Amino acid sequence: MCANPDCAVHHPKKQQQRVNTDAAMKAAQEKQRREEAQAQAAGLRVLKAVGEAVPVRLMKRDLLFVVSRLTAMLDERKLAVLIRQYGVGKAKDGDAPAKLLAAFLSKAEESKLGRILVETVILLSMHNQTDAAQVYKVDVDAISATVKQEFAAKDKGKASKKATPKSAPKPAKKAAA
Repeated sequence: MCANPDCAVHHPKKQQQRVNTDAAMKAAQEKQRREEAQAQAAGLRVLKAVGEAVPVRLMKRDLLFVVSRLTAMLDERKLAVLIRQYGVGKAKDGDAPAKLLAAFLSKAEESKLGRILVETVILLSMHNQTDAAQVYKVDVDAISATVKQEFAAKDKGKASKKATPKSAPKPAKKAAA
């Protein structure tokens, strides 16, 4: 008689239950990860749409002053969002993302500074994104639906790649004698 309760040979039912539980947990984690990715993608698009709806009103020096002070309050992850959103580029060795963004801001046009100002405020208070979307008349539901469709299409593409079997290797050509 086996005394090890984890033994798969002598206690297969326990092992099978553990495998089923692990698979269910992985599926739940994958579902949660996917929902978070969709929410993040939709959130970034809403942020971009709100930024595009911001009109130019303040003078450049005012915008630069406010934007530079607010972006200094962002953590590195949120700075990376703005840097990626505006295609600022990659930091050179030793350059901090804050320095990279500050250099970009000093050369930016008023319209971009206005957009960055609103986007920075949204990033600082992420829960107010829906409020900003309402003010700038951005359709959050339409953006979310588009992101879901894109994720579904991406999943179908992955599923079809897995379903198609790999083609048999071609026979090697014989060398002429």
